[in-house]
Amino acid sequence: MYIGLIIISVVFAGIGWLLNSRLRSVFAKYARVPLASGMNGAQVAHAMLRHYGIDDVRIVAGQGKLSDHYNPATKTVNLSPEVYQGYNVSAASVAAHECGHAVQHATAYAALGLRSKLVPVVNVSAQLQQYLFMFGFMLIGANSYFGNTLLVIAIAAFSITALFALITLPVEFDASRRALAWLDSSGTAVGIEHEGAKTTLWWAAMTYVAAALAAVTQLLFLLARLLGSRD
Repeated sequence: MYIGLIIISVVFAGIGWLLNSRLRSVFAKYARVPLASGMNGAQVAHAMLRHYGIDDVRIVAGQGKLSDHYNPATKTVNLSPEVYQGYNVSAASVAAHECGHAVQHATAYAALGLRSKLVPVVNVSAQLQQYLFMFGFMLIGANSYFGNTLLVIAIAAFSITALFALITLPVEFDASRRALAWLDSSGTAVGIEHEGAKTTLWWAAMTYVAAALAAVTQLLFLLARLLGSRD
């Protein structure tokens, strides 16, 4: 069982690495395209929040490359240095995307609310998966009762991960949709700039698609093993 999981994990880790490399390449490409509006990422974020009448969300400068995220617990849009200070298409697209999450929060977007509620459970599940990988090999060859019990626990843990990954997809795609619509309607990024923003956000979305596929594949593998053990 664990050999199969490791193989699946390695394969999708490779796919994830390729997608992240492509995302970084696309980000770097459009980071060289200046924004005609003359705004940097922080200014784009402030403008988008003002447009939607959101005045209780802070825009803060974070650390780390492409570490941008929206924190619904603290109502902060955290922008990496290259996005916060960037006067380019990549910075504008990422800043608008993160503000898209803030708009989701302000409008009680159901999928975002569900994902936020799942975060504590997912954290516990992730820790459990680590222990399963650490001690799973020690239980290979154990009697069928302990083996099946371990398998059921693994399925429960991976089910939570898969559910979280699947719920993340509409959240991320919707945030990008909101970002692109605002960038166009506000005149912040139009024409070639808008196409660059669309391309940047599409590759970012693909990293979430790969993560969801990995989680679902791992879960299906475990379910197949459980069903096979009962034959």
